[in-house]
Amino acid sequence: MKWLLTVAMAMAFTHANFSYAKGSAQEGEKKAAQVCAACHGPDGNKPSAPDQPVLAGQYYDYLVKALSDYKSGKRTNPVMKGFAAQLSKKDMEDLAAWFSTQAATRLHNQR
Repeated sequence: MKWLLTVAMAMAFTHANFSYAKGSAQEGEKKAAQVCAACHGPDGNKPSAPDQPVLAGQYYDYLVKALSDYKSGKRTNPVMKGFAAQLSKKDMEDLAAWFSTQAATRLHNQR
C-alpha cells in the first residue's frame, strides 16, 4: 500500500511540474520556415542581428506569451508586431512547440 501511494504521489508531482506543449512541432517547423527563419534562423539558433534573441530551447509557455504580447501590443517591436499580427493562437503554439524542442547551440544572452 505504501508503494502505491509513493507511485501515485510521484505521478502527481511529475504532472504538476511539467508544462505540456499544445502545439505541433512539425507544423511549427513549417511556419518557422515561412515567418521566423529570416531573422532567427530555421531552428532559432542564428539571429541575423545582435538584438534578436536565440529562440531555440526557450520555454514553450514563454514563447507563446511573447508572441501573444507582440500581437496584442503589450510588447513593442514594429517588426515582431507585424509578424505576430498574422499568427493565430494555433500558429503561436506550433511555433513555440518547434522552437522549444530545438537544442540551443548558442547561449540565449550571447551576442
